Amino acid sequence: MEKAVKLVAGILPLIFAFAFLVPVIDQSMQAFELGAPFGLSTLGFALLVGGSWGLVAQVGGRWI
Repeated sequence: MEKAVKLVAGILPLIFAFAFLVPVIDQSMQAFELGAPFGLSTLGFALLVGGSWGLVAQVGGRWI
């Protein structure tokens, strides 16, 4: 159980990115009727941006 909690705590930035940032980016783009670049869907673009930002936070240890 302790290992599971440590694993989840270790990947919290990625969990936050995919559970919160990606839907917010996707829904915001749809609400403002913004198209994603390079022919991507808004969800694909949100996954790319949110996932990248979460990965930077995971590796770097901070969001900013």
